Amino acid sequence: MSSPLSASAYEVLGVPRDASEDELRRAYRLRLRQTHPDTGGNAAEFVRVQHAWELVGTPAARAAYDGGSGIPSAPEASWEAGAAPSRATRSDTRPRARSYGHPGGWRRERYLALIREWAGRGQDVPDPYAPELVRSAPRELRHMLADALAEEATARTIAELGMGFTVWHDVAAGQQPGVKLDHVVLSPSGLYGVMSEDFGGEVRFRRGEIIGAEVGPDAPVAGLLGRMRAVARAARVKFSGAIVVLPDEDLAQPINALGTVRGVPVAVVRRSVLAHLLRTGVPGARDIGGNELFDIRTRLQQTIRFV
Repeated sequence: MSSPLSASAYEVLGVPRDASEDELRRAYRLRLRQTHPDTGGNAAEFVRVQHAWELVGTPAARAAYDGGSGIPSAPEASWEAGAAPSRATRSDTRPRARSYGHPGGWRRERYLALIREWAGRGQDVPDPYAPELVRSAPRELRHMLADALAEEATARTIAELGMGFTVWHDVAAGQQPGVKLDHVVLSPSGLYGVMSEDFGGEVRFRRGEIIGAEVGPDAPVAGLLGRMRAVARAARVKFSGAIVVLPDEDLAQPINALGTVRGVPVAVVRRSVLAHLLRTGVPGARDIGGNELFDIRTRLQQTIRFV
């Protein structure tokens, strides 16, 4: 599934949405020549061009793409406070992580309210997730939906880790409305504050912070650590580390250990290696076990509130 922040297949190929089949084919061949690594092009862009052609290169694929494939109309898993997704939707019966809260729920609700407001009062919006509507929306709205999808993807990964893990989603971080910690994860490898993000482009690192053309002026790591401090103070616990989860294509390396930032070990990871990292622990993080793990879980259960 493409990110709501991704350029459309037509934008990647450099043609309008109503381009003819011949125009599409010519544009595809031109973009292949321009982006091919052997002729000085960018390898990542070359792959994007090929993927764009797969999406719209045949009449059947183009009809499916134009018809709305790519963005889910609802969360892909049903979550309730204190309960895992319904067993009726599962293909196995292995115990899952204890899960509380609604991953992506706050951002989904905000997106639905704002997309209708942006479309105009009185304007009928039968499908707020229609690809053409999403792609035409302002970037801040597409970013909100992209982050909701990222949080839901992280929640599915953590759920599969088993009953030794406990996770709280959309945790209120202070008194200000809407300020939240995406996930709090308690495991034998540590207690982690986790942020699920999708900037829509490759990122880099400088002095313990995430930077990049699409990151904007905010300091994501500093913001995450600040929200973790608010939760830690309220529950009287100490986090072992911080994790930022990004789409695989946004990171050159699977796991990027940023070292200790403001006293907390920080790692930025590809989504596909999150499960491995949570099992093994963030480099430099302190393990938790025995009675201490039980005590931390009890304190969090008693104090965590949801946005």
